[in-house]
Amino acid sequence: MIVLVNQPATPGVLTAADPSLRLDHIGIAVTSIASARAVYEALGMALGVEEIVAHERVKTAMLTLGQSRLELLEPLGEDSIIGRSLRKRGPGVHHIALHTRDIAAKFAALQAQGVRLVSDSIQTGAGGHSYFFVHPASAGGVLLEIVGDPPVEQARI
Repeated sequence: MIVLVNQPATPGVLTAADPSLRLDHIGIAVTSIASARAVYEALGMALGVEEIVAHERVKTAMLTLGQSRLELLEPLGEDSIIGRSLRKRGPGVHHIALHTRDIAAKFAALQAQGVRLVSDSIQTGAGGHSYFFVHPASAGGVLLEIVGDPPVEQARI
């Protein structure tokens, strides 16, 4: 017997308690973007611009997938975060990223609830997006990245 708990009002349509949350991307640790891209391109996905995030010591490339993306992460050194992850776990899913409209509010709310965060501030990453990570110890073993939009540039006078 199957019992459905918290079944959505509309079958097949699931919404978060906070409708501003959505899946942004899945980060995949790879030894080489150049080598890893072939399978995704064979599936019909286009590789976006490769970008270096210097403070993370990583090269990234985004692949669009419907309303979300896949992010390929190549280390710029064996002692970088992705380099250590590859050495410990090998290539594969590194993190899941959720997008929110108000990253500062999410950061403050999680801190107030005592959720373990990887850093004590919001960072700026690929594409100018703001982000922070929720430690896997607080998220059922999953490294969660919370992503916000890049700041809107002020019009120049």
